[in-house]
Amino acid sequence: MERLLLQVMALGAILFSGIVNAGTVNINTADAETLANELEGVGASRAEAIVEYRQRVGRFDSPEQLLDVTGVGPRVLEWNADRIVVTPNGDSD
Repeated sequence: MERLLLQVMALGAILFSGIVNAGTVNINTADAETLANELEGVGASRAEAIVEYRQRVGRFDSPEQLLDVTGVGPRVLEWNADRIVVTPNGDSD
């Protein structure tokens, strides 16, 4: 019985941490590690490409501008539509 209780508590903690971490990501300020961890379909290499694009071209005006980044396609935008945010120039996270 005690083992079952521990398993249920562990599962609850895992599920809760997923809910807490499923927030928004500002693609104008997030580092590559954050992008890779928080966006579905974005691994380390795509995250680095996003940061490099931002450094080369400047701030993103819209989430759709991610499509200009090599390796980022419409599915990545679709999967992350509720997570990706873009703040206007001068605003913080």
